Amino acid sequence: MRVAILAFPRFQLLDVAGPADVFAEASQQLGDRRAYHVQVIATGEGMLKSSGGLRLGVDSTVATHRGAIDTLLVAGSPRVEDMAADTQLQDWLRRQARTVRRYGSVCSGAFVLAATGLLDGKRVATHWKLAGRLASDYPLATVESDAIYVRDGQLFTSAGVTAGMDLALAMVEEDHGRDLALSVARQLVMFLKRPGGQSQFSAHLAAQTSERSSMREVQDHVLANLKDDLSVPALALRAGMSERNFARIFRDETGTTPAEFVENARIDAARRMAEESDLPAKRLADAVGYANVDGFRRAFGRRLGVSLVEYRRRFAS
Repeated sequence: MRVAILAFPRFQLLDVAGPADVFAEASQQLGDRRAYHVQVIATGEGMLKSSGGLRLGVDSTVATHRGAIDTLLVAGSPRVEDMAADTQLQDWLRRQARTVRRYGSVCSGAFVLAATGLLDGKRVATHWKLAGRLASDYPLATVESDAIYVRDGQLFTSAGVTAGMDLALAMVEEDHGRDLALSVARQLVMFLKRPGGQSQFSAHLAAQTSERSSMREVQDHVLANLKDDLSVPALALRAGMSERNFARIFRDETGTTPAEFVENARIDAARRMAEESDLPAKRLADAVGYANVDGFRRAFGRRLGVSLVEYRRRFAS
C-alpha cells in the first residue's frame, strides 16, 4: 500500500524518517517490500532542507502526484503557518481526505490539517508545546494536550518527533496485528510500543523542569517516597510554605497541580512494574501508595487511556 508523507521546507527529519523506517521494517518482516511503499510529497520540486540541515529528495509534488494513496501523513515544520495559509494545498488535502483510507499528522503538521477544517469536531494531538496554540486557533478541534497519539476514526494525529513512530506502529498493528507491531518495535530498539493515551512526559522528566530548588526537592521526594503521605499539606510543610502559596508556586513551576504530579508519578511507577512483573492490581496499588485498589484502577485508566488488564495484555514483557 502507498504511504505518502507530505513534507515542507525545514521539516523535522524524524517526523518523516521515523514513520518511514517503521513502515520499511514492517515490510521487511512481512517479506513483501510492497506491503508499505513510502513516498515523500512536497509543495515544490527539488531537494527539501530539514530543520537540522540535512537534505531529502522528494518523489513528487502536490501538483504532479498521481495515483491512489492509502495513508497520508503531514510532517511538522517550523514553517507550518506558511503552509497552513496555502489555499491550493488546503484544497489538495481535502480532496485526498475524501479518498484515502486514513490520514493524519505528526507534531505541528496538525496545524496544516486544522486549516483545512479536517480537524473540526475531532480529537487530536500535537507537540505539548503547541497544544495550547492549536486549541486556541482551532477551537472546533478537541486537543488532547498530553497524548502521544490520538485516533479519531480515519484521523491519526501525534505529538512531536519520536511519537510519529508510535503512530506508525499503531497503523502497522491495525493492518497486521499486535505481534508484528511489537516485533518491529523490538527491531528498531524502541523502548516500548506505547499506548496513544500515555503521557508525553514521565514524572521523572517533569521533575527536571522546575527552576526553584525547593520545588525540585519536593518532586524528588515524591518520586522516591510514593507510599508516603503526599497530600498538599504534607508537601507544603516539607517545602516550608503555606499550602496556598505552595500549590500556586508548584503549578507555576511545573504546569500541573501537586495532586496531578503525585498521581502521575504513582501511575508511572505502576506502569513500569506492570510491564516487568505479574503483581496483582492490589499489590501494585499498595506499592505505589494507593490504599484503595478501585481508586488505583480509575487513576491508571485516566492517565494511560487503557485499563491495567488491557495495558498488560498489549505491553507487558
